Amino acid sequence: MCGIVGLFLKDKALEPKLGELLTSMLITMTDRGPDSAGIAIYGGEISEHTKMTVQSDAPDAAFQGLDKTLTKALGVQVNMTVLSTHAILEIPQGETEAARAAIDRLDRGIRVMSQGASLEIFKEVGLPRDVAARFNISEMSGTHGVGHTRMATESAVTTMGAHPFNTGGDQCLVHNGSLSNHNSLRRQLRRDGVHIETENDTEVGAAYLTWRMQNGASLGEALEGALKDLDGFFTFVVGTKDGFGVVRDPIACKPAVMAETDQYVAFGSEYRALVDLPGIEQARVWEPEPATVYFWSHDDAPTNFGEAPLHANN
Repeated sequence: MCGIVGLFLKDKALEPKLGELLTSMLITMTDRGPDSAGIAIYGGEISEHTKMTVQSDAPDAAFQGLDKTLTKALGVQVNMTVLSTHAILEIPQGETEAARAAIDRLDRGIRVMSQGASLEIFKEVGLPRDVAARFNISEMSGTHGVGHTRMATESAVTTMGAHPFNTGGDQCLVHNGSLSNHNSLRRQLRRDGVHIETENDTEVGAAYLTWRMQNGASLGEALEGALKDLDGFFTFVVGTKDGFGVVRDPIACKPAVMAETDQYVAFGSEYRALVDLPGIEQARVWEPEPATVYFWSHDDAPTNFGEAPLHANN
């Protein structure tokens, strides 16, 4: 049993409150998963740069002079902002893989949480309230985000086992449920060159979507493929640079509820996660259908995910 929240803002006036709203939603889900928590924020981009969020259990030593060391190793300017056990690195485009390799060579126990033009992921062991406070999530602004509070069933309670998982640029996944074929899929994906760090079944789900998209599928097609190729019970909420998507397995035994107004689209494992959102009394509220792909995007281009019913708002 885990708790998922997601918020996609249509109204730019709400963007400064994204972190505050997501934090409140996530704290409400604490009893669904008190062992660890995480939030993905899609915020401002930095021109011609990629943001890489990294984590260390010993941040004082690990992050000491990290920006200067990477600047020297890469031959380009790398900037860094430290937030507790995490740091956000601003790396010139095209240098991300070189930066990862340089970080690995340092052997300082630094782990990559996420990378992308706008994505930042913050996650740690502990109660959602404490994790959110540690990183000042309530002060963050952005266009959309997802959050997760975990009750571990498939792997140990660790920072790396917490959600969200990032396996592709500006892509993340949170999950409630259990995948029964994750071991065989992990082996297959690793053989195909997909980077997977943990034994967590959710990371396999994220990596599967990345793999499908690397092979030419749209996000919608990848989510439809998940319905055929992933065994088990799952509700997925997927974040991308432009929006977020939701899909539930064909049996849909894991709880989920959505709400939409002119200002936002919201997702929660339970309705109580949504009750403090502005204008919720006037929202259209519904339970997402089984085996159905839902996606909302800030991209003005029309989207069609084939036969699966699609709810899209620009």
